[in-house]
Formats: sequence, structure tokens, C-alpha cells
Amino acid sequence: MLKNGNRVLVTGSGVISPIGNDTELFWKNLTAGVSGAAPITRFDATGLETHFACEVKGFTTEGIIDRKDAKRMDRFVQYAVAASHEAIRKAGLDLDTENLERVGVILGSGIGGMETFEAQHRTMLERGPGRVSPFFIPMMISDMAAGQVSIQFGLKGPNFCTVSACASGAHAIGEALRLLRAGDADVILAGGTEATITPMALSGFGNARTLSTRNDDPQRASRPFDQDRDGFVIGEGAGVVVLETEDHARRRGAPLLCELNGYGASADAFHMTAPSTDGDGAARAMRRALEDASLAADDVQYINAHGTSTPTGDPIEVAAVKRVFGEHARKLMMSSTKSMTGHLLGAAGGLEAVVTALILARGIVPPTINLDKKDPQCDLDFVPNQARTQSVKAALSNSFGFGGHNVTLALTAVS
Repeated sequence: MLKNGNRVLVTGSGVISPIGNDTELFWKNLTAGVSGAAPITRFDATGLETHFACEVKGFTTEGIIDRKDAKRMDRFVQYAVAASHEAIRKAGLDLDTENLERVGVILGSGIGGMETFEAQHRTMLERGPGRVSPFFIPMMISDMAAGQVSIQFGLKGPNFCTVSACASGAHAIGEALRLLRAGDADVILAGGTEATITPMALSGFGNARTLSTRNDDPQRASRPFDQDRDGFVIGEGAGVVVLETEDHARRRGAPLLCELNGYGASADAFHMTAPSTDGDGAARAMRRALEDASLAADDVQYINAHGTSTPTGDPIEVAAVKRVFGEHARKLMMSSTKSMTGHLLGAAGGLEAVVTALILARGIVPPTINLDKKDPQCDLDFVPNQARTQSVKAALSNSFGFGGHNVTLALTAVS
């Protein structure tokens, strides 16, 4: 036992994303700098200001979820079950031999079943309240991703949902770390899931002036830290990691991606949607994660940036990094993979934890694409446009959400 409790290792990953519906295809496209942005196909977006998004493509539940069960799941739940299925397989977990009371599920979702909500609202208006589905509530509520994953795989350990806007997935992983350290479980599936590419979501974010309107060039619209950025590109999907106590993982000979050893969380206490202008909340989350991981600032070589491509948010994150790392900030690599995936909202922290774990395991740093003209306020090494082959021993992953929620995860190579 360490001072914080059990060591926790990442042993598997599952991905549903705009650039690939399994970890290997996702990683191939991510390191190649492939954008998932394209005109929206799921509904007619011509009346909206933004006509494009990073949709998941070619997704199917066949062979993973029973057809009847799938019909009773919102898309965000289907994504979570599919990503969990892959994560379990890649971790080599044999659920027939595990004590399932010691296997938990913690999945974040910022919004939950918005697609179901909109569809059932239309039904009520057009056909009356008597035609609203009895499955409306259990399909919509945000906790049902964690609930359905536990049901589908028989996992009886700690089970809940974290809801903190775009920090939801990272909060889920951080809270899983705490439970594993405390000995409350041996294994936890943790991460985030979201499916909110809907007319209402695009209308709300668009009217708040947070979305890019680069309709003539969607693949170049998400451009974190670039001087010509004009907002984020909404994405969808799920990212799930299998977390295990070191003793459990080594006893069963699990594949080891990296160690999860730090979790920092803070609040801006500033504004509903805007981050604190001095970056104080983000800086405190990063400092706390470093402290929790027993890492010095100089130990960190890479940061997966929150980096949403908004005019306000990107320079504030850069300022926060400079506050924490001082001169070492200029030696860091710091990329925003949202330049390729778009912003998965509550799933972002889960997917980006997968990215960070793979960087540590594979020694390749994905780029920030579309970085053609760096904002003078954003003057760090953002790994522009081309992936970089470089060994990384310690990394952070940042996630910040509306409401002033800040989360930083610290991960290190397995020693």
C-alpha cells in the first residue's frame, strides 16, 4: 500500500468516436491527423447556423447488445455499452472467473439522453401524453449508461454516474481511482459517454456563440490555439478505461498500458459558462493532480489539453499551464486531440484519458491539427499538424466544464 492506498493501473480501453469505433482504428486515425468533422447526416441542419459536427460513423450494436435491449437504450447508452465491451476484451478480463461484486462501473455524461428527450417531446406534442414511451425516463437519465453497463455484463460493484458538463468523464475516472485506492473494488470500468448531436443541442450551443460556423470547411473548423479559431465542433462517442488495483492486475497477468496515479479537482466559482479569466481553477486542479501523484512539475512531458478551440478558453488554459509549470511549460508537449474528434462534452475526459494512456504505452504523441497561425497568447509546443514519436513517462489530461468544474488526471508509464 502506498500513502494514498493501492496503486491503480490502466489495463484496457474502449472507444466509440468520430474517427473510429475501436481503439486501434481510432489511434491510427488520431496519429495520422484525420478529422472527424463533416456535414450533419442525422437530421436536416440547414436551418441552423452550424451545419456540421463530428458524428460517429458506421456504428452498430450487432453482436454486442441484444436487439430488443438496444431499442430501449438512448444512443449515449449504446455507445457506453459498446466501448465497455471492447475495454473488457482488450483488458483480457474473464468475467466468468471474476468476483463481480468487486467490479464497478463509473461513467460520466454531461447531458444524457437528449436524442430520446427530443423525440419523446415531439411525440407528446403531436400525439398526446398518452403516447409518450414508458421507457422515456430510463432511456434519458444520465446514470443509465453506468446502469446498463452493469446490467449487460453483470457487474455488481460500485456503480454511479458523474455529471459535471465537459469534466464528467474525467471526474468518473478520478472517483474510480479513489475507490480502488480505498479497496472498495478490484476493477472499475470508468470514463464518459455522450450523444447530443441533435437540433436542440446545436441550437443552444449555437445561440450561445460557442460553436464554429465554418460550414464551408468543416474539417478545418476545430483549430485549438490557432488565431483564426471561431468556436468548438460538437462531437459524440464514448471512451472507457479498465482500471485495476496493481495486485489484481499483476496476479492475472493483465496487459498494462500505464498507471493512473493522480487526480485533481477544483471549482472556478466564477461564471456559468466562462472559465476564470486568470486560469486559477485550472491551475489548482493541475497542482492537486501533481501532488496526488507525487510528481514534480518538471517530471511531466505531455499534457492532453482541454483545448476546445474557443477564443476565450484556449489562452486561459495556456495561462494556467504557465502558472503551474513556469519555465518548464516551454519544454512540454501539449496537444488538443479535439482538433480531430471535436468536443465530446461529457465523454471528452474519458476519450482523452484513453489517448493519454496510449501515448504512454506507445510513445507517439498525436498532433493538434489545423494549427496554421498560432495565437500569440498561445505560445507553447502544441505538436502542430504532425504526430511526434517520443517516449513519454508522465502526462496530464485536462478537462474543464460549464459551471466552473476542473479536473486533471495524472498518468505515468508503468515501471
